[in-house]
Amino acid sequence: MPILLTVPAIAVLLAVFGMPIILLFLTSLDAPGFSLANYHAFFGQPANVRVLYQTIEISAVATGICLLIGYPTAYLIVAAPKRARMALIVLVIVPYLTSGLVRTYAWIVILGDRGLINNLLLDLGLISSPMLLIYNRTAVYIGMVHIMLPMMILPLVSVMMSIDKSLMTAAPSMGARPFTAFWRVFFPLSMPGVRSGSLLVFVICLGFYITPAALGGLGDAMLSTFIASQVRTFFDMGRVAAAAFILLAIAFAVLFMIGLDLSGTQSRTAQPARRSWLSRLLSFGPLKRYLSELLTLRRAKGWTAQLYRGGGHIRWSEMIGTVFLMLVMFYLLFPELLVLIMSFSPGQLLQFPPSGLSLQWYRAFFSDPSWYNATSTTLQIGVVVATVSTVVGTLAAYGLNRTLPWLRSSLTMAILTPITFPAIVVAIATYLGLVKFGLLGSMSGIVLAHSIVAIGYVVVIVSATLANFDPRLEQAAMSMRAGPVRTFMRVTLPLIRPGIFGGAVFAFLASFDEVVITSLIAGLSIRTLPLKMYEDIRHQIDPTIAAVASLLMLVPVICLVVLYFMGWRSAPKALRTLSDPSV
Repeated sequence: MPILLTVPAIAVLLAVFGMPIILLFLTSLDAPGFSLANYHAFFGQPANVRVLYQTIEISAVATGICLLIGYPTAYLIVAAPKRARMALIVLVIVPYLTSGLVRTYAWIVILGDRGLINNLLLDLGLISSPMLLIYNRTAVYIGMVHIMLPMMILPLVSVMMSIDKSLMTAAPSMGARPFTAFWRVFFPLSMPGVRSGSLLVFVICLGFYITPAALGGLGDAMLSTFIASQVRTFFDMGRVAAAAFILLAIAFAVLFMIGLDLSGTQSRTAQPARRSWLSRLLSFGPLKRYLSELLTLRRAKGWTAQLYRGGGHIRWSEMIGTVFLMLVMFYLLFPELLVLIMSFSPGQLLQFPPSGLSLQWYRAFFSDPSWYNATSTTLQIGVVVATVSTVVGTLAAYGLNRTLPWLRSSLTMAILTPITFPAIVVAIATYLGLVKFGLLGSMSGIVLAHSIVAIGYVVVIVSATLANFDPRLEQAAMSMRAGPVRTFMRVTLPLIRPGIFGGAVFAFLASFDEVVITSLIAGLSIRTLPLKMYEDIRHQIDPTIAAVASLLMLVPVICLVVLYFMGWRSAPKALRTLSDPSV
């Protein structure tokens, strides 16, 4: 029974997150009395309602901005030549894998009172005192959009690349103008990417914690910050649980409005929409048909002339698209590059451009025990989490791939729950679960808390790899008297190895960059590198942080290089394994 392979993943999920989230819900209802007193208390305070409203507002506006920027960016990436397309996708993936804390710190360096923009304007004499560019709503939007934009672009690129290009070619051949062809053909087919990207960005923005707290003011607090402050001050579990489930209810409401029934979208969009009697009455159909017949000859002549006309307007549109794409890539990459350059400043303050080159802040990092102890702790936790999550997640993905479709769908959704829930809700539930086991403030507790999220990434990536795996290869091996273990080790494992390595890398990165869950689980005894970095950003702007941020930028680059070489080398080895007669 392959479903038994999912037992370890389900057991960890239930113990650390599943049962605690149910207990948290019962606590919000004052079980066993079952009342709505905690919810009434939440909505009875105008400050809570205001924080809830601005959480929804900030998340919606950030999602809208990401969609407005991300859609044309994804369209231009897909339209680019193959090599340029791959390079642009890598340029989007690198900031996506870079620590969100590093990118938030980069905007503090740019927008601060003594940041890049204010210093530049002061040196030019355009202003006499620093402008207030930080600790306001605009800074929150800039930081959040910068972090979430790759999450909008990547689903859109994935969907757009699957659209049949011949459809866009056929539309102009039937007299459709470029914009009409885009609006009537391409845009409806890209709606699954719009939905999934918008849903992903909005739900993650609901649980945003670090960026609004670092870049926003007191009037820009979000509900996740409000929940975290309640946990740290007066720990009233009933009210904390009520606030967490109100945030979760908003996420579910958006999920049901936007995310349901994505299958079959393309087939429905290809059909003409039914119009009401009022729209048909106001459409002046007979008059439009009569004018259309009169203009048919002229449109045919115009189309023929346009077919053989030089593409001057096309060149202009390509230039505009290139400039737009360059601006987006500059917005995504410049903050990290700025911090990297400024980390070599020789003075006591960060400068751009630096007056010289110095490694003093890197020496300060390696000579400070608090920094390298935090780094060592983070690496240890990340390696253990990656190992546990890869083994458990690969077993679960293999078992789900071999089970019934309806059961596979249900169990997959259950395993992915910690990824789809707002981070602060996962943190509160995990906190409650680890309290029962007495694991707060321990390395084991942090590993378990990180693993419930990392297992989801492994399951997604390995399942995608297994979806392209031909089960007849296993049947052929077993028909030649190979046992199940030997078949898996000599046939299945070599072919899905790139997916396993990819899942391990994403599991490591998810643990290495985690702040929200760690801030509640670690207590005062354990300090990871992101947690120490966040605390230093809140209390002091030490230039050593720029060196730390620069080192953290190397992590996703190294992981991408490892993935590339692992994937490149595994394919020939897999082919050699299959051609080995001893199998």
